[in-house]
Amino acid sequence: MAYQQRKIPFVGDINSNPETKRVFEAAERGKLLVPRCNACGKSHWYPRAICPHCFSQDLSWNEASGRGTIYSFSVMRRAEVPYAMAYVTLEEGPTMMTNIVDCEFDSVKIGQPVTLRFVPSENGPPVPVFAPA
Repeated sequence: MAYQQRKIPFVGDINSNPETKRVFEAAERGKLLVPRCNACGKSHWYPRAICPHCFSQDLSWNEASGRGTIYSFSVMRRAEVPYAMAYVTLEEGPTMMTNIVDCEFDSVKIGQPVTLRFVPSENGPPVPVFAPA
C-alpha cells in the first residue's frame, strides 16, 4: 500500500502552551527541537518544562539530528486515507509518536532507519514525521 498525504488537524493555537510553543515555532522553520536536561544530561519527549527523569527545570533546547529508528509501528489500513503510525527512537535518545511517510507501508520494518520530514497541518504549524532513510 502506497503512501498518500492525509489531512492532519491541528487543535488549539501554538501560543496556548508555553511548553510546546518553541517546538511549534521551530517546526515552522523546518527544525525539530528536543529538550535536554542540563542536570542529568538526558533528552526527553514530549516537551515539558520539567525533566521527567530528575525533575530539574534546568533545560536546554537542542535541534535534533533528524535521524531515528522505528521502535514499533502500525498501519491504519481501514482509515479513509491509510497511514502508518510509529514510535521512532531519535538519535538523541527519546522515543516519539509520529507517522511514517513517503514509502510503501508493506516495506516498513521495526529497526528501520528513518529521517525527519515535515508535513503541513490544518490551521497550524507543520508536523514532524519520518520517512525511510
